[in-house]
Amino acid sequence: MRSILIAAGVAFAVACLFTPVLIRVFSRLGLGQPIRDEAPESHQRKRGTPTMGGLAILTAIWASYLTTTLFAELMLGGEGPTASGLLVLGLATALGAVGFTDDFLKLRRARNLGLNKRAKSAGQLIAAILFGVLALHFRNANGLTPGSAELSYVRDIAAVTLPPVLFVLLCIVVVSAWSNAVNLTDGLDGLAAGAMAMVAAAYVLITFWQFRNQCAVAPTPGCYYVRDPLDLALVAAATAGACIGFLWWNAAPAKIIMGDTGSLALGGIVAGLSVTSRTETLAIILGALFVAEVASVVIQVISFRTTGRRVFRNSPLHHHFELMDWPETTLTIRFWLIAAISCGLGVALFYSEWLTAAGI
Repeated sequence: MRSILIAAGVAFAVACLFTPVLIRVFSRLGLGQPIRDEAPESHQRKRGTPTMGGLAILTAIWASYLTTTLFAELMLGGEGPTASGLLVLGLATALGAVGFTDDFLKLRRARNLGLNKRAKSAGQLIAAILFGVLALHFRNANGLTPGSAELSYVRDIAAVTLPPVLFVLLCIVVVSAWSNAVNLTDGLDGLAAGAMAMVAAAYVLITFWQFRNQCAVAPTPGCYYVRDPLDLALVAAATAGACIGFLWWNAAPAKIIMGDTGSLALGGIVAGLSVTSRTETLAIILGALFVAEVASVVIQVISFRTTGRRVFRNSPLHHHFELMDWPETTLTIRFWLIAAISCGLGVALFYSEWLTAAGI
């Protein structure tokens, strides 16, 4: 438990202290966010706000994870960084690199056009394939790998075992869906960072409970076959701390924007945690806000292409409410409440499943 608190604290401190450094540097270099002309009028005031703040989030998560695992190894007799933790952070970093390239090209061209869709999708595809392939390797002494070829809700569903090729395909879908979902949600000051902090906090509870009830340690009813649950809890805690530290500067009116660098990386964190903790399906409930945002875009596109009509005034979903004259801070807080409710529901479903599996 001490390691988890240290991870959150270190990440918060690094993000909170490093973000203003980026703000000063990016402001001096004139690296400001371009805004689409078709965006709501209220967004035009954000033009020129320093972007690529996701660098602070990724730096904080890595600094926290490495510091905490080193502390655990030296002081508490831990095993240091594990395959699961490194795979999740590796996925986040790879997606963050795709996002950084996109952000950099936008700034270089001085307009809201970075990587084209094919190049961006190719980067996400490569990251997802590497993650999916590696997740089925690195068996520990108990024969567990970071990922499982069995489809999972709260634990593996033994009746649904996927061939390796289909598992990698599942990883592609999961990684693409979550990275794009968080990316689309990052449209209001503080919205994505605050919601992501809640999802990460929920994963701290879930993975720590899995650690306390590992089958490899205590093969009791309701135990979990997860390779490195405590290390995943450290990654989740570091992510929550980093998002809160960044939110200090990203809350309205934002002094910096995370950009695709941060949103794609954070989507990778959700995707990686869901696969390595065997909760791919449960993650849909935990991240219901992100799901709603990406679903609104899909619905809008399908409706317009098939009927010529738009379901929403604009998409993603938060733009629809903006055009209904909801103030940005009101909209952000209400969406945060939705994120909190969905995270609470997800954790409750996780715990209720454990009670049922344990026969309590």
